[in-house]
Amino acid sequence: MKASVLFKSSLLTSLFVISSCATTKYTEDISKNDYSNLEAGKMYVVTLKDGSKKQTMLFRNVDGDNIIGTAGKKDSTVVIIPKSNVSAVKDRSKARVTAGAVVIGAAGVAALVLSSSRADK
Repeated sequence: MKASVLFKSSLLTSLFVISSCATTKYTEDISKNDYSNLEAGKMYVVTLKDGSKKQTMLFRNVDGDNIIGTAGKKDSTVVIIPKSNVSAVKDRSKARVTAGAVVIGAAGVAALVLSSSRADK
């Protein structure tokens, strides 16, 4: 009985985590990326190909071969990132939601496993 409940709860959690992963990613092939689903006024985390620190930016627009934004909502420093140096772009707000969903899902599975182990005694 314990193994089946543990298996079911693990399967349920993995399905929940997979379905809640909602980040915007782009491939390294620049010709396939049009960046049309980036929304002006939203915060994004840009991972760069050269291995430097990830850049958090408030997206403004795309101008030719560059992604333009500001360093933050309160910091008006202009950030210009060449598309050729971008390996991934992730929506920061969706990443927070995903992290919260993982924590809630893990707590639910732990409660399920704990209650099933007490019921077997």
